[in-house]
Amino acid sequence: MTLTKADLVQQVYKNHEGLTKAQATDSVEAFLRISKNSLINGSDLLLSGFGKFNVKDKNARRGRNPQTGAELTLEARRVVTFKPSGILRDKINAS
Repeated sequence: MTLTKADLVQQVYKNHEGLTKAQATDSVEAFLRISKNSLINGSDLLLSGFGKFNVKDKNARRGRNPQTGAELTLEARRVVTFKPSGILRDKINAS
C-alpha cells in the first residue's frame, strides 16, 4: 500500500482536533513546498528520526540503448538520494 498526499492530510486532520481539513491540507502542502525548495536549491534535508535527503551531482557518462545496442551519452544531472536514520532502519527491520 502506498501512502499518498491525501492520506497524509487525512492523518494530520485526524490527529489534530483543532485543525480544519483545509488547515491540515495547507500544513502538508507547506511542509512539502519547503522540502522541495530546499532540495531544488541544493541543500540537504535532515529529518531527525526519519532520514536525510541529499542532492548529488552525477557526471556525464557513456551509456547504451539495451534494445538497439546504440551508444549514447547520458548528460550530467542532479539526483536526490535518501538515507534512512538508524532509528527508522531498526524499526523497519524489527517488524
